Amino acid sequence: MKAAVLYGREDLRIEEVAVPDLAPGDILVRVRTALTCGTDVKVFRRGYHARMIVPPALFGHEMAGDVVAMGSGPNRFALGDRVVAANSAPCGVCFFCRRQSENLCEDLLFNNGAYAEFLRVPARIVERNTYRIPDSASYQDAALAEPLACVLRGLDETGVRAGDNVVVMGLGPIGLMFVRLAKVYGTRVIAIGRRSSQLNNARLMGADERILAADDNAVIEDQVRDLTGGYGADVVIEAVGRPEAWETAVRLLRRGGKVNFFGGCPADTTVSLDTSLMHYSELTCTASFHHTPSHIRKALEIVGRQEVTARDFVNREAPLDQILQVFQHLMSHNGHMKTAIIP
Repeated sequence: MKAAVLYGREDLRIEEVAVPDLAPGDILVRVRTALTCGTDVKVFRRGYHARMIVPPALFGHEMAGDVVAMGSGPNRFALGDRVVAANSAPCGVCFFCRRQSENLCEDLLFNNGAYAEFLRVPARIVERNTYRIPDSASYQDAALAEPLACVLRGLDETGVRAGDNVVVMGLGPIGLMFVRLAKVYGTRVIAIGRRSSQLNNARLMGADERILAADDNAVIEDQVRDLTGGYGADVVIEAVGRPEAWETAVRLLRRGGKVNFFGGCPADTTVSLDTSLMHYSELTCTASFHHTPSHIRKALEIVGRQEVTARDFVNREAPLDQILQVFQHLMSHNGHMKTAIIP
């Protein structure tokens, strides 16, 4: 079969590799669509991901397709089932799993290889984090489940409530998902982006107010306070992934507000926070990593209700043979939407 193999920094090749053998409980999925994402762009740029992928390795993790073969033993799927398989599954028995923090599982099993004609889904992921696609959803809709689940967990962990003023900083595909879902939650969304095209996308996702980011962060702070009666935001979602953006996010909060540092910053970076502001304003800072099986299920329900669809986030299709050009395009600047790779 044809598959994209990552060898290192910006070294991605289409090769003929063997169709994976199946162990008991595994399934083989014919990939109907695989979506690009910001994490894959970062991995492509850096050449590795410390937790998820060590080159040379098959690449890609947002996918949906059809079951075409099964390993021996019992299996809850059937040949021909349309399925979405998450890119990980927890062990279910470790310290963190027993405390409902499955995303922090000490033996979290990752799976890559979505940019290929076929994908082997290991038995643990089959059992704990693979699902039939709702009849109302397309393959591309269903492939959104993984990033959507991460966003859902971010909103849940931050305690977003209907009526909140929610600021979303960063308007790539993930930031726009936060905008859309925050509206589904019944909030008033203030979107902050660096380009007018990003702000227009945020408007289409339902953002109530839009701010063009300035080099002077004090200007952004003043605008947020003007839009919130002088108080500041109830919740800020930082989806940029830069230390300076984390620091700005805290200053946009009202007293008693909450910030979610969702955007992952480069390794070994630090931030500086005003301790008096944190203490006397009773600010809450949290961060979200990855997803859980319950959030994957919730994401598929949202997709099944068509509250989030691929037409909102996928603006290009490309064959597998063009994946290198696709990633070079995605690296050209931030703010690109998703491309659907069609093997």
